[in-house]
Amino acid sequence: MFNKILIANRGEIALRIIRTCKEMGIKTVAVYSTADKHSLHVKFADEAVCIGPPASKDSYLKIPSILAAAEITNSEAIHPGYGFLAENAEFSRICAEHDLKFIGPLPEMINTMGDKATAKATMIKNNVPVVPGSGGVVATVEEGEKIAKEIGYPVIIKATAGGGGRGMRMVHEHESFRNAYKTCRNEAQTCFGNDGVYIEKYIINPRHIEIQILGDQHGNVVHLGERECSLQRRHQKILEEAPSPVMTPEVREKMGQAAVNAGKAINYEGAGTVEFIVDKDLKFYFMEMNTRIQVEHPVTEEIAFCDLVREQIIAASGGKIKTTSYKLRGHAIECRINAEDPTHNFRPSAGLITSFNIPGGRSVRVDTHAYAGYSIPPNYDSMIAKLIVSAPTRDEAIKKMRRALEEFVIEGVKTTIPYHQQLMDDPGFQKGEFNTQYLENSFKFNPDLI
Repeated sequence: MFNKILIANRGEIALRIIRTCKEMGIKTVAVYSTADKHSLHVKFADEAVCIGPPASKDSYLKIPSILAAAEITNSEAIHPGYGFLAENAEFSRICAEHDLKFIGPLPEMINTMGDKATAKATMIKNNVPVVPGSGGVVATVEEGEKIAKEIGYPVIIKATAGGGGRGMRMVHEHESFRNAYKTCRNEAQTCFGNDGVYIEKYIINPRHIEIQILGDQHGNVVHLGERECSLQRRHQKILEEAPSPVMTPEVREKMGQAAVNAGKAINYEGAGTVEFIVDKDLKFYFMEMNTRIQVEHPVTEEIAFCDLVREQIIAASGGKIKTTSYKLRGHAIECRINAEDPTHNFRPSAGLITSFNIPGGRSVRVDTHAYAGYSIPPNYDSMIAKLIVSAPTRDEAIKKMRRALEEFVIEGVKTTIPYHQQLMDDPGFQKGEFNTQYLENSFKFNPDLI
């Protein structure tokens, strides 16, 4: 087991990793930019090293600075958290070259699953259902038009190196294809430095459901059930829950086995998430694999009664993960609390937090790096907290979340707490009758109710 781990991240995920390390008796090193000097992850780590100015490219994305911090603190391993360098194969490779264990998959695993076209081809070879479409990158617009005609419209064109909703275009008819293809390639090149695109059949009114997997260096891969992630705004998740309100035991078993097959296909090591798109008949198709810990991992932890970060560290140190089936109990919901103003199109709201009251009570969890007197920097993602509740049933979990949101008081900046409060009272959400377009097309937020 490691004696000291450097956390190459910031904010709530860095603090969450520090907590597990402390419970395991492992020393921790925090890295921080000058903008994060007063963040809680810096305060609670055993050591902290400043790695640069606020801009991510000059701090959290600057590999030489992170490696230097690891060297001067005699760290043995690096945990990348999520975002930043978490799915950077080059970073994983460089860590190995410097005798630092990257707590995550090997570079080849990241490369295989990081490129969506390659990932899809890998899944096809291993009998994991995929959305009908191109078998890989579509090199010419003529080839794309032919594929679109074969699978039928509507289709969606996606950047193979894309993410976060960028480099995507939906096409409803043949006449619009050529322009959409060119636009998507140009955007992909601008955003990701890679103009490769692929084509898929567009599933109407889909749900986004993902399976959590764990793998180790001994060939073991297990799944820990699913998470419902359909409530999204601009392709960004707002709320997650586990299990999915529409899942059946039979589909869970099939989807779980497909996710395990995906992990075994690349000899996966660590925590990963296999994401599926699910239609109204609960037919599921592989979408992508995230080779890291997810923002929404706590809802799985709450129903599987496990510590996913602990399992990551055990796998990275050469230990064996638990291979018996995880018994999933109860229901968990996570609301992402962002420093944004929902009354003004979710405009970011950086600034000083003047009051900060965290909700409590049985089975209420808050993962955050913020506090009263903390100044939210404008340089990073706007998420400042995750509120997670669990209960025996989904209905009870919704009621508990409603109460916890009422207790969660943040003053000095605008947050999405009012948005989540109204979502808890929404009939469609309460019935579990929603899809990935629900927040955009059906749910109506009322600013007058704040």
